Amino acid sequence: MAEQIILEVVKKLLEISPKRNFSESVDLAINLKYLDMNQPKNRVDEEVILPHGLGKELKIGVFAKGDVGLKAKAAGAAYVISEDELEELAADKNRARTLANECDLFIAETQFMPTIGKNLGIVFGPRGKMPIPLLPNKDVGELIQSKKNAVKLRSKDRLTFHVAVGMRDMNPEDLAENIETVVARLERILDKGKHNLRSVYVTTTMGKSEKVM
Repeated sequence: MAEQIILEVVKKLLEISPKRNFSESVDLAINLKYLDMNQPKNRVDEEVILPHGLGKELKIGVFAKGDVGLKAKAAGAAYVISEDELEELAADKNRARTLANECDLFIAETQFMPTIGKNLGIVFGPRGKMPIPLLPNKDVGELIQSKKNAVKLRSKDRLTFHVAVGMRDMNPEDLAENIETVVARLERILDKGKHNLRSVYVTTTMGKSEKVM
């Protein structure tokens, strides 16, 4: 859909939503139709790179050792978890839960994945925080940078789901382009494209909502 139309909706939303004394996120509420969500093939599970990012610094945890760990730290990883620390987390589920809640996402060298799955899957899995595997031919710094601008579109078995598209203090033009990127991806991946979209609303954390489509 036309980005100019989205821009006008975003501007109106920001006008009518009172400012708060904390940093509000801007989210989309996506409502689907004509889909049997009991069928896994109809569920949305996509990663989208937002052209202007989320407007905030994501906390990324990286399970790595040696040079990869050093590169991850240099690239802005909030936490680098070594092999010894992984064993400690496996033995202390409360500490593992705290880490899972603090980080927005995790990356792990492939050799760590079996241990993480066996010992921390029960903590990370339900939170949608299972690590992204770092393949041997991939650069951890590049992966971290790309994930900082990425969001997950995940409907599970529901016709309605939400996704963050930025922060209130971002430029309306940047928010509009982020929204257009998400909607365009949905139209490409849904079985009947835009005909599977009942409605899309944009809202701030504690503000009003406005219909995008």
